[in-house]
Amino acid sequence: MDSKRRKTGDQDVSALRLASRQKYLAEREAQQLALLRRQVAEEAEEEERLGSRLSEKERKEFAKNRETLRLAEARNAIDDSIGGGYILPDADYSNKHEALTKRHKDKDADYKSEYQLWEQDQMNKIQSQTKTAERRVQEQDYEYVFDASQNVAYDGPIVDLEKQRLETLVDEAEKHAASIEEVRRSLPVYKYKDDFIKALETHQILVFVGETGSGKTTQLTQFLRDVGYSKNGRIGCTQPRRVAAMSVAKRVAEEAGVRLGKEVGYQVRFEEKFDANSTEIVYLTDGLLLKQALTSPLLEEYSVIVLDEAHERTIATDVLMVLTREITRCRPDFRLVIASATLNAQFFSEYFDQAPILSCPGRSFKITKLFTESPEANYLSAAITTFWQVHASQPPGDVLIFLTGEEEIVQAAESIEATAKKLGTTMAPVVVAPVYGALPSELQSLIFNPVPKGSRKVCLATNIAETSLTIDGIVYVIDCGLVKQKKFDSRLGTETLSVVPCSRASVSQRSGRAGRTQPGISFHLYTKFAFYNELPEATEPEILRSSLDSVILMLKSMAVNDILNFEFPSKPSSDAMIASLENLYALGFLNSEGQVSKLGRRASELPLDPKLAKALLAADSFGCVDEMVTITAMVSEAGSLFFAPKDKKAAADLARQRFASEHGDMISLLNLWNEFEESGFSKIWCQENFVQYRSLNRVVDVREQLYRLCDKVEIERSSCGAADHVKIMKSWTSAYFANTARLNKDGMSYRCLSSTNQVWIHPSSGLREKRPRLVCYFEQVETSKSWMRTVAPIESSWLSELAPHYFKKGQLDDLDMGKKMPKAAPNMLQERSKTSAGHNMTIKSGMPKGQK
Repeated sequence: MDSKRRKTGDQDVSALRLASRQKYLAEREAQQLALLRRQVAEEAEEEERLGSRLSEKERKEFAKNRETLRLAEARNAIDDSIGGGYILPDADYSNKHEALTKRHKDKDADYKSEYQLWEQDQMNKIQSQTKTAERRVQEQDYEYVFDASQNVAYDGPIVDLEKQRLETLVDEAEKHAASIEEVRRSLPVYKYKDDFIKALETHQILVFVGETGSGKTTQLTQFLRDVGYSKNGRIGCTQPRRVAAMSVAKRVAEEAGVRLGKEVGYQVRFEEKFDANSTEIVYLTDGLLLKQALTSPLLEEYSVIVLDEAHERTIATDVLMVLTREITRCRPDFRLVIASATLNAQFFSEYFDQAPILSCPGRSFKITKLFTESPEANYLSAAITTFWQVHASQPPGDVLIFLTGEEEIVQAAESIEATAKKLGTTMAPVVVAPVYGALPSELQSLIFNPVPKGSRKVCLATNIAETSLTIDGIVYVIDCGLVKQKKFDSRLGTETLSVVPCSRASVSQRSGRAGRTQPGISFHLYTKFAFYNELPEATEPEILRSSLDSVILMLKSMAVNDILNFEFPSKPSSDAMIASLENLYALGFLNSEGQVSKLGRRASELPLDPKLAKALLAADSFGCVDEMVTITAMVSEAGSLFFAPKDKKAAADLARQRFASEHGDMISLLNLWNEFEESGFSKIWCQENFVQYRSLNRVVDVREQLYRLCDKVEIERSSCGAADHVKIMKSWTSAYFANTARLNKDGMSYRCLSSTNQVWIHPSSGLREKRPRLVCYFEQVETSKSWMRTVAPIESSWLSELAPHYFKKGQLDDLDMGKKMPKAAPNMLQERSKTSAGHNMTIKSGMPKGQK
């Protein structure tokens, strides 16, 4: 008898669990169906807006969601037709129970709200569908040994735990929103909200100086939206780096309580989360806004532009300063904010016709700055020694060491780890966290992870940690005072990557990393005299040390013809501008009068360096567009494709050699992509081949965007296959004919055909051992030597076929005869093409046909 009673009790518990689960599922079904309807509606809007720009993957996903919604609604319709269903009445014992407990019930206990009635209706549907009533009929076959009248009555209903869980989530979301608002109000910039808005009411242009940590990047755009500037146009905020644009947009969307891609969005090269109809605040790279100015010179879709991080003086920001200054003169309703983190505000104010300056302090603690008593001969050794001094004598707090590049970071990391291992438990544990471009993202993220109590983290970083990264817990900064900087030599057409002293403004940014959360100390590995007398006040503007080809092509496409008199904030040399005009003419992007050609206009639509754009346009003629799109996307990531762990360098080198092709590094990159594609874009495949998954994922995005742009500039998709390397390399040589070099008599070095430069094949190239007689390369970088990167062998006849207008008569004949390469005369470039006064060019002969 006891066993029967126990068995029946277990069955009742199971029935209660089943009913509870069914109730939860019914509520969840309604919630999920509502969410799915909303998602499908939003996707329909996005599909209508983007049209052909949607990727195939997105189309399939949208279609799948629509079909899921259709099936779910069809199933609900079937449930509705079943209705409540007939359920057999319960046995008498339930009535007996009601009689026993009637006097204990509250008078209003039978009242049911609309929600409860709806809930009961849903329960009836579920019971009819799962045939609960049939199971009850079957229960009559058994002898009831447990009387429901024995149930214990309680003074309240059983708590709905699922409902409580959902209420808890809502409470947490409300608390999170409240904490976000609290953080916003605590930012230094928030106190200047009214002053900022009033200044813009009376002035079209405002220079806003906000130190690092003041909140200017996230708050200024929201201030503008709060007072209604977004009603008359979009509020745009430019960023020098794509990562910053994306991360800041995400943060602002969270603060505003909106979905990223709707009211707040971002636009960066090859990627966007943006809705033309609903986005009010958009964060975008300065280069992308410059591209938009091509089709909309007055930027009519914007009511306000904030040029953020203006102190970095990128090429795009400098050009935008010129264009937006002109826009303010044409559009009285337009507002411009120049936001800078350093104290060079007076320069911006003077350039923008004495615009007012509004300054806001940062949120930092006191920082003690220490300099060496005498110069240090080996700054890397001094940095490591200083770290151990800090670790041995200073209170807890993480350390940030600024170094110049990957090689130094790896060397310092190995040294610190080796010393820590020798010291063992005699000192507190040390966690080394390096960060540099070629490091896999999962290892880079270690720099943000907290360390166990009692340990000290040492972060080793390049100048990327000055402004782009904010690492919590840093108390000590060790600054080497140097930075790797690229400088373009327009006379030789080469780019030098060298270590130079950083600016005093950069030193200030580096020191500021130590005082984010508490008072800190910054150790500078140079003397105070060197700080004031050897370090420049500000970083040299990028436009003075870079190739101007892209800028001038864009300005020409915007009908800015008098390039030499264009009012740059910092004017490049006339020689640099003339050299770029010559390069664009040689590519066929300018005609003999210096006006942009039809080919040049098509190239300006592509977010690529002019040479890469020419290679892609040439591929249309050779029938290898697919291959060139892939190579174009891959070369932009070539520096960060491979990763060799220090304990597996031999295996990583072998894996890399597997993709190498005798036809050049461009074909090797194509082989790598094809295998990645065949693997199904597998992350495991990347790990096995020591390839960075993150970099190849970016290549996927770049390829998709390039295909969309190909339609825009009338490039038809075509493919010749990786095996047909001649067509691929002819397309490449059509653009990079100036980057050609011939093997010297020593069999080791090369001499450039267009200059006096002696160059070598970079050690990372698959051709470093083969050394073909004549090569074409992607770029030339000068470090310890002048290196050619991404190299491929070519035939001299290709140069005669593809660039007869570029080389002097007889120069290519010598190549065919196999004669020793003659030394180029110093005045070769000047003799090849002369430039008259102003911007117009007179070319002797050899203009490619059809490019007038």
